[in-house]
Amino acid sequence: MSRLILTIAMLVFAYTIALPQDKKPFRIGVAGLTHGHVGWILDRADDGDIEITGIAEPDRALGERYCKQYKLPLTLLYSSLEEMLEKTRPEAVTGFSSTFEHLDIVKACAPRHIHVMVEKPLAVSMDHARQIESLAHKYAITVLTNYETTWYSSNQKVEEIFLKHHTFGKLRKAVIHDGHEGPKEIGVGPEFLNWLTDPVKNGGGALMDFGCYGANLLTWLMNGAKPLTVSAVTQQLKPQVYPRVDDDATIIVTYREGQGIIQASWNWPFGRKDMELYGERGYVLADRQGSKVKSAANKPEEYITSPAYEKPYSDPFAYLAAVIRGEIKVSATDLSSLENNLIVVEILEAAKQSAREGRVVKLGK
Repeated sequence: MSRLILTIAMLVFAYTIALPQDKKPFRIGVAGLTHGHVGWILDRADDGDIEITGIAEPDRALGERYCKQYKLPLTLLYSSLEEMLEKTRPEAVTGFSSTFEHLDIVKACAPRHIHVMVEKPLAVSMDHARQIESLAHKYAITVLTNYETTWYSSNQKVEEIFLKHHTFGKLRKAVIHDGHEGPKEIGVGPEFLNWLTDPVKNGGGALMDFGCYGANLLTWLMNGAKPLTVSAVTQQLKPQVYPRVDDDATIIVTYREGQGIIQASWNWPFGRKDMELYGERGYVLADRQGSKVKSAANKPEEYITSPAYEKPYSDPFAYLAAVIRGEIKVSATDLSSLENNLIVVEILEAAKQSAREGRVVKLGK
């Protein structure tokens, strides 16, 4: 009996020390606190699956305010990204700064072989995006872009109908609506509003802030195809509120067999993120909660509530950890992928050029 007990004890000990690495919390550093979505990670720091190693934010008062709000120790705060990286050595960094600063984050992380996930969009320009791509390839790091809409469970029905089974045939027209009443109107923090309304730090206004969602989803729906043409109209419907950037944009992108219309605005009567997808034999109207599906002219719309995603597909930080640990392979067409988001930035840059010059911009062949 004693030998049996000893054997069991040894097996338990061996199993304990052989626990896989992915059972340990994934170590994430936070770069910047000026993006209003940063609460997404700070509010889940005690879930146990991730560990915030440090927060790089030069504005000490802002850092202390967030730490107090989310009950985080002030010892997490560092005045520079370089110091935080050297002293805490995270496995990955999440960027919650202005879009213009995304390149600087990758420049700091890539040579240290630290992976990066930034908030949408990837970059303010193709110049920045190409530099990010070059650094990612040179140092073999993963760079992901995080969109709220990536985690909408209604994407499951959309994927099933248009990407897997082609139930309604080819996707002929997509109309994607994103935006809200305006960042000032909904009361975003001053540190966020400051750069959102800066044409350099944000790369534009509503066109960049919300046009990226539609460009991202269309690139996914079109299996990574680059559009043939991009045309756009931007307006300043509230110049007294947003004197330096557009607050309304409509972008039309054409593909060989279909068309996408992206409606990005800071002038909706209330916040919305939804899309209308029209195939050859039916349509899907999808929002966060579910989808209205109509499969024939003589059939009524059917509302389908999508089952919630399970981790890691329900959460950007769990997803990031799974990707870096090799549990998930990111394909070039995936919503978070670098390849998808390079096309997103190309669409946005072409849209800005089209609106500025009043002409259709050709991209693909």
